[in-house]
Amino acid sequence: MIVPDCVQVEKIEELAQEVMRFSRDTLAVKLRFLNSSLSRLELLPSTWPLATDGTRMLYDPVYILHCYAKEKNMAVRSYLHVVLHCIFQHFYVDLRVNQPLWSLACDMAVENMITELGVSCTQVAREEAQQHVLLPIRQAVGQLTAEKVYHYLLRHQPGEEDMVRLPKLFWADEHDAWYIASVTDEWNEQGERSSTEEAESDKEGAVGADPDNDAIDRMAQARKQLKEQWEQIAQQIEIDLETFSKSTGDRALGLMQNLAAVNRERYDYAAFLQKFAALGEVMQVNDDEFDYVFYTYGLELYKNVPLIEPLEYKDVKRIKEFVIAIDTSGSVSGEQVQCFVQKTYNILMQQENFFTKINLHIMQCDAVIQEDVQITSKEEFDRYLATMQLKGSGGTDFRPVFRRVEELIREHHFTNLKGMIYFTDGQGIFPEQQPRYKTAFVFVQDDYSSPKVPAWAIKLVLQPYELA
Repeated sequence: MIVPDCVQVEKIEELAQEVMRFSRDTLAVKLRFLNSSLSRLELLPSTWPLATDGTRMLYDPVYILHCYAKEKNMAVRSYLHVVLHCIFQHFYVDLRVNQPLWSLACDMAVENMITELGVSCTQVAREEAQQHVLLPIRQAVGQLTAEKVYHYLLRHQPGEEDMVRLPKLFWADEHDAWYIASVTDEWNEQGERSSTEEAESDKEGAVGADPDNDAIDRMAQARKQLKEQWEQIAQQIEIDLETFSKSTGDRALGLMQNLAAVNRERYDYAAFLQKFAALGEVMQVNDDEFDYVFYTYGLELYKNVPLIEPLEYKDVKRIKEFVIAIDTSGSVSGEQVQCFVQKTYNILMQQENFFTKINLHIMQCDAVIQEDVQITSKEEFDRYLATMQLKGSGGTDFRPVFRRVEELIREHHFTNLKGMIYFTDGQGIFPEQQPRYKTAFVFVQDDYSSPKVPAWAIKLVLQPYELA
């Protein structure tokens, strides 16, 4: 008797769903701290082998049964692979990234995480080959997160053969849905940034018609809510991990560090520097206070003689007086210091951030002040960067810099100092009293730890690749 195709398809779908539910339940028993995330995704048959958009687990029934038949644990591992993508929010993608490298980095990070968890139900034959590839990356960047692996791959571009071999070695799911959904975010950001002719020209140049604005808003709102939900899940897992830490031992250490990376506050260093801006005048036409009605009326009435001229100055907030303090103790990397100063320079030298005449002090200090250089112009800043040498390698004491700044204020070298940024590893002696100006301590951390600072200080934690 020949079984009708429709009955056969239905039977395959039922068996595949059983495998998916079995995989989920197995993980729920072995990794109790993941319970809130394992049931978050709706199981839905699809033409994709395996994929997620953050709300659904899309799977091809035939593919799932093939995986289960070939290697029983692969179905369980693949399920966990997809869930970890969601927990780490890998599917929120900046469309400017190198998509093949980002997808590979995300797969490498979650496959490594699954291996580190050491659960027997997820062990598969390819683990050894994966760890052989990951070893030099781990030695270079430490604990593997998608962001760290991605920036490593950018620096050490894989060859053509590796870009064929490596994705297959770490692959478990399709990532196309990530980039499709991220187009919605891009459309929404463009709509928020501008409704000008530039935005209209962008739409005209796009392939196909964009969704209407209401549809974009609805999709963007749904994406925002989804992101918030996974952020809450990640935070809850981090709390649960601490509860189950005795039973998990060191197996979940890598997961906790990855969650710390996900849950940490993100910083825009350029926007951060604006906290230290002061109001001042610049030679620039002030369009906000210029009345075009009187201007054009004068041109018509008096034949090219305007009744009112545009103002030639404008009040803006830019950085004028500032202190950059650099910890030059032995525990701080000279290369990172150079990168930090260069990045700060690149941001400050943008026209909208710095006045033409400035009063910038760059101080190097370990346990004592090693150097205090005053910079008053872009040209002086250029010369400083070209000849900069780090001085000192002793202990770390932040107090001498604060005493020096107070001395400069008393001597009227500063008239309206808005703030100081102190670049350090955090291992030093802080002042007991709050200064009269804003103070930020900038840390570069590989392990996503959060150094302690006094209550009055601003804290900014960056990753090494964020200084590039």
